[in-house]
Amino acid sequence: MLQEAAQYLKDKVSFMPETGVILGSGLGGLTKEIQILHKIPYAQIPGFPISTVEGHSGELVFGNLEGKKIVAMNGRFHYYEGYSMEKVIFPLRVLRLLGVEKMIVTNAAGGLNPDFEAGDIMLIEDIISLLPDNPLRGANEEHLGPRFPDMSSPFDQAWMERVKHVLDQLGFDLKKGVYVGVQGPKLETKAEIRYLRIIGGDAVGMSTVPEIIAAQHMGMKVLAFSVITNECIPKVAKEFTHEEVVAVANMAGENLVRLVKGVI
Repeated sequence: MLQEAAQYLKDKVSFMPETGVILGSGLGGLTKEIQILHKIPYAQIPGFPISTVEGHSGELVFGNLEGKKIVAMNGRFHYYEGYSMEKVIFPLRVLRLLGVEKMIVTNAAGGLNPDFEAGDIMLIEDIISLLPDNPLRGANEEHLGPRFPDMSSPFDQAWMERVKHVLDQLGFDLKKGVYVGVQGPKLETKAEIRYLRIIGGDAVGMSTVPEIIAAQHMGMKVLAFSVITNECIPKVAKEFTHEEVVAVANMAGENLVRLVKGVI
């Protein structure tokens, strides 16, 4: 299935990108900056699932950004949608077969760190998985990666240094922290938020972790950012909705776009 999907895209696309970007909820604004050469809906690609979440368009965008050939996943897939982990990471594996070596992953995440405010951008320095499954479970595909990939340093250090130089030029504050991946789709209780903070989390979300694991397994260089969509509870005692998450992500998206462009 991977080979079939990859061949379909090779037949449709005039170039093979080296860099991929996964755009999370409300973060599709980067596509406006891309000189688009090809736009392919997920529904047309063999084996691809269909995104069912508001704020996820569901298409691969191939083009030029800052003089680099890139592909953007405008919309991703989540375990909570009912997909298997194999389906969640299927697009990422297809992109690897196309020759993508570097991956920038973005998401909208709930704030756990009381020092964070809504609209902040966090560089993900490490991850904690609380998901009930692992994307590498089952028979290992040796041509993709090893049976037991090392996750002690899941993010590319050279890219992390590059972020520092870009920030010097852009001049806005960037938070750093640990992203906790949970199953969803419900938002967290107050007790769960306290627990997630105790175990070391700075932000929480329902994506990204499977993608990071799969990318590391396949030897890709990875960089990841979260847009913080709310201040933590109990710092701000209110209910949050997905619509508010998308709205905040849209507002903060401009800075994230500038950051991603600078890194690329």
